[in-house]
Amino acid sequence: MRADVLSRLRCPVCADPLDAADRSVRCPRGHSFDLARQGYVNLLTGQTRHRGDSAEMVAAREEFLLAGHYDPITGLVAGAAARELAGDGGAAYPEPAGAAGAAYPDLVVDAGAGTGRYLGAVLDAAPAAVGLALDVSKPALRRAARAHPRASAALADTWRGLPVADRAARLVLNVFAPRNGPEFHRVLRPDGTLLVLTPAADHLGALVDRLRLLRVDPDKADRTADRLADRFDLVRRDPHRYDLDLPREAVGALVGMGPSAWHTDPEALAAGLRRLPDRVPVTVSVELASYRPR
Repeated sequence: MRADVLSRLRCPVCADPLDAADRSVRCPRGHSFDLARQGYVNLLTGQTRHRGDSAEMVAAREEFLLAGHYDPITGLVAGAAARELAGDGGAAYPEPAGAAGAAYPDLVVDAGAGTGRYLGAVLDAAPAAVGLALDVSKPALRRAARAHPRASAALADTWRGLPVADRAARLVLNVFAPRNGPEFHRVLRPDGTLLVLTPAADHLGALVDRLRLLRVDPDKADRTADRLADRFDLVRRDPHRYDLDLPREAVGALVGMGPSAWHTDPEALAAGLRRLPDRVPVTVSVELASYRPR
């Protein structure tokens, strides 16, 4: 765990600051949290109702992303993040107590980071920033902890609150992941930005029909903006659409890495995949929205 990330975390039990203590992190009140040998810190307390991605889903995502099929999305997110971080708004925002004279880079929090691929791309595009990958999936965090030299990772349930200090983050990423508007607002600096990437109604449309996958609500982007509206101002919405020609095996990985993997009968899905041709045209359609905290 990087010191310049740990200094922006808080205890998930009492909200006090955390410090390194051998193979753990600890707050002044004695709450202690283990550092896994894979490199992430476990800040999950109690039971969570939300299932993280399984090892099989994470492996499918890694296979699909490493093949480059979502590189345009990765570039879209990284480019938008780099533009936000390159702004001079942060220069006027004071460092926290005790940080004077020390390196205090901008913090990028990826809420629902998965394997950390998007966070890693953002840090490549913003060499002065550091990152924190948050996810409830241990298999995902094992990869996210190695996603970038300037990234750290923590096991946490986004729905139950972020283990991040108030106004600690310059940028919050939320890519194909659940949103917690009140917590995003709390951890963002007043000059910060929230970037939310959601699927559009026609995302993977042909596969939805052929394989009976979960459909995207056509009003998803509008509903997301409405739910954030009490704490955030919508700055811009950028739709992005492109076509892929995927081999059948890549379609299997694409389906296996997403929410349909939880909700589709495995035997029916396998049968549907076998009926597909060797090459399958697939439309990728997403929207990237930028928000400013009020």
